Amino acid sequence: MAKFVFKNDRYKKTRGGYSRLLNISCEKCGSHICFYQKDGPGNLRRMYIDRILDSAVPMNGKSLICRKGHLLGVRIMYDKEKRTAFRLFVDAVTKRIVKIR
Repeated sequence: MAKFVFKNDRYKKTRGGYSRLLNISCEKCGSHICFYQKDGPGNLRRMYIDRILDSAVPMNGKSLICRKGHLLGVRIMYDKEKRTAFRLFVDAVTKRIVKIR
């Protein structure tokens, strides 16, 4: 696994300065999607494009689709912060916390 460095910017500080690295995979087929830096507490409802690390699927379309064609989310502009993100569908992905050494 590659060495990841957390982004430390105003978005992380706004959410309390707490981050973790998540391994995101498709709920239906289990294929790896990406690693994601989750800032702050709470559920994973959207994935910001600038927090996606080491993606295994293309991130340039209007939808987030796994390798086997399952639809996981749609691209949105999160107006509150003026950031592009993927809004995830309920129970579309599974996530596991990755320990960073």
